[in-house]
Amino acid sequence: MQKLTKLYADYKGEEPVEIEKLPGAGSNRQYYRFVDKDGGTIIGVVGTSRDENHAFIYLDNHFSMRKLPVPNVLAVSNDELRYLQTDLGNSSLFDAIKGGREADGRYNQKEQQLLVKTIRELPKIQIEGARELDWTNCYPQPEFDKEGVLFDLNYFKYCFLKATGLDFHELKLEANFRMFAKDLTSEDCDSFLYRDFQARNIMLDENDNPYFIDFQGGRKGPYYYDVASFLWQASAKYSFKLRRKLVYEYYNSLKNYVEVPSERHFVERLSLFVLFRTLQVLGAYGFRGYFERKKHFLDSIPPAMDNLRELLKLNPDIFPYPYMMDMLKKLTEMPMFSHIEEPAHSRADGYKITDSNVYVAHSQDGPATFSSYDAKGPLVVNVNSFSFRKGIPDDPSGNGGGYVFDCRSTHNPGRYEPYKKLTGLDEPVIRFLEDDGEILTFLDEVYKLADHHVMRYIQRGFTNLMFSFGCTGGQHRSVYSAQHLAEHIHEKFGIEVHVNHREQNIQQILLKK
Repeated sequence: MQKLTKLYADYKGEEPVEIEKLPGAGSNRQYYRFVDKDGGTIIGVVGTSRDENHAFIYLDNHFSMRKLPVPNVLAVSNDELRYLQTDLGNSSLFDAIKGGREADGRYNQKEQQLLVKTIRELPKIQIEGARELDWTNCYPQPEFDKEGVLFDLNYFKYCFLKATGLDFHELKLEANFRMFAKDLTSEDCDSFLYRDFQARNIMLDENDNPYFIDFQGGRKGPYYYDVASFLWQASAKYSFKLRRKLVYEYYNSLKNYVEVPSERHFVERLSLFVLFRTLQVLGAYGFRGYFERKKHFLDSIPPAMDNLRELLKLNPDIFPYPYMMDMLKKLTEMPMFSHIEEPAHSRADGYKITDSNVYVAHSQDGPATFSSYDAKGPLVVNVNSFSFRKGIPDDPSGNGGGYVFDCRSTHNPGRYEPYKKLTGLDEPVIRFLEDDGEILTFLDEVYKLADHHVMRYIQRGFTNLMFSFGCTGGQHRSVYSAQHLAEHIHEKFGIEVHVNHREQNIQQILLKK
């Protein structure tokens, strides 16, 4: 706080007469309102991630240069952990449309006009904002891609779907997820994907003109995503009629900036992203609600499930993923319990199983539907990362074969503040470890041992092998090592590899080639 106050004093040439700490948002950033002797105000920001701050500062300067409605960054500390920006006041779109939200989606004319004005401004930042933008400054990644989509879909699977207790075939679902991810990323779009476009991140000036904030997670990507994110936000409870009107307003506004696809194509593509966003938010609600026991997120699940039910009524040709859609249908048919009493580690907080019918394979499901793996098939390798403080991972196969490697002899990025909130999957940590080089020398020897062992297990017809990497917290070195060994084995031998970053609650399946 002292450093932020000094940044203010250096910029203004005087000390503030008052400092007000503002309510926290969803991130780790802290916001303060500085007041000068004339009553003028400036917002001061303290962040924990230099890379995230850098992304916001770069994007804000770029958008300001293109005369887009965003706050202006006024001063930045040398380490980019603190900065000052113009004060847009306290009036957000979220607060301005509170009445319609509390009236169960019955928005009055003024509230609807605010929504129309906002959605018509969205293409401006998406298209104008993308012009001459250097995407390498985006955080945590420059582009919406298949890997990011699969991460979010698996977040839904592990944090929501499994918590319901619904039985499903993981390989069949994974195959449909991959086809879904391919379709979502199939259309090239040179536009700015805001990613967190929601009413809380829209500020209104005295004339109710919208200003955009909190776009530091943006990247290159399809403009459909933000429309789906904004209009299908579960708690907003927009009616079908109002949504249709706002989609129409957005589509016509988009025409002012780019050549648009046909209405039918636009609506069908948008439907894909609505489904994706619905699964995305259910994953978040599941984690925050079922596991962290936060009531707000538990209360958000029923309206999100209502959104999902509405999507399932659309033309099934829009969603050519038979197994996934069959599973989602069964999910929506599971009656919710009215009260949650079981502890966070127990099964099925909110739903109970009502349908145990076996899904009949469909030719569109992909190769996993007809997988030869039945627990007696070819070699499957399990690769884990873990913290030694919490014990060595169990062997799920029961065979007890494999290796445990200790990564603690290598340089630990977790000792340094910029990396404490990141993992070995994040680019800054990867760069740190690879620039240092110790982890590469360590893995060279691991690869030699692993290659020989995998080859002999394949030759002998064994079905299971496990490699585990431990470090102090199971966050940086072990995660990096496990991920790279898994990808190395998968690339070299083409076999199925299961990756489990235990302390990060991240799982991945690299399917047999």
